[in-house]
Amino acid sequence: MTAKSEAFLRGVQLRHLRCLVAVAQERHLARAAERLALSQPAVSKTLAELETLAGARLVERGSAGRRGIQGFTAAGEQLLAHALRVLEALDAGAQALMPASGARLQRLRVGALPSVAPSLLPPALAALRERLPELQVQVHTGANASLLDALRAGELDLVAGRMSDPQLMAGLTFELLYTEPLALVARAGHPLAKLTPSVQDVLQHPLVVYGEGTIPRHHTESFLSGLGLRLPAHVTQTLDLSVARALLIRSDAVWFTPIGAAHDDLASGLLARLAVDTVGTEEPVGLLLRSDAEPSPARQTLVALLRESSAAQSRVARR
Repeated sequence: MTAKSEAFLRGVQLRHLRCLVAVAQERHLARAAERLALSQPAVSKTLAELETLAGARLVERGSAGRRGIQGFTAAGEQLLAHALRVLEALDAGAQALMPASGARLQRLRVGALPSVAPSLLPPALAALRERLPELQVQVHTGANASLLDALRAGELDLVAGRMSDPQLMAGLTFELLYTEPLALVARAGHPLAKLTPSVQDVLQHPLVVYGEGTIPRHHTESFLSGLGLRLPAHVTQTLDLSVARALLIRSDAVWFTPIGAAHDDLASGLLARLAVDTVGTEEPVGLLLRSDAEPSPARQTLVALLRESSAAQSRVARR
């Protein structure tokens, strides 16, 4: 053991590790301070102490201000993984000391992309409820980057999402479930629903697209660019599937979306997929897990059920 590591072991305390985990979970020093019931200067001081003990910068502050967190350095990612294991082990130890009457509530925290959740999760969650009726399940939806941040920070147990940039995949594993193409979707009675329209025809109608920075938005713009076209500025951007769905039903808008997001409405005939070739827009969907996390029986059960659910979803995506 080196003198540096000995000094770290002598100086590091649980408050340092709790601070690091809170910063990772909140991505903001002020919000981390609220979570820890501390002042923001106290969190900054604790984080600085930990960086001094580690002999390396752990956190990259945001360019807009030091309270925002842009990301973790490689050293920060490594220490965060160990900090999570330490705190999880302490939590497990505390629960083991509790009397049987005070048994801990079992909980599973699932993250999913809005475009993935409606078709992939319900069958698996329904089967999970039958097998583990006492399990509390929390489902969180959001953009891929925020879900991966939450997974790496220990706030989620698994994510149904997509692979990302290598720096966001540190400490995570990805298992491919299926690929799904981008689809152009409109209400069943839409003027283009029973035609074979060109993309130029589609662009004459109001458009609904995903927000900037999302993978479906990137695929939408790349699809149009490959045809020498550009996404008009006057579009409606939303990650909320209920908003997109309601807008399509009430207007002649066309939605550029991964096909799974419209699965149920396409199956019922409420919405229709326009006959526009979108070959080449397929996106991989898979399970993301923390590589260092202990697999709980509940998580393992849901993973198996999601694999079964994905087989059905894969058949839909190929149609």
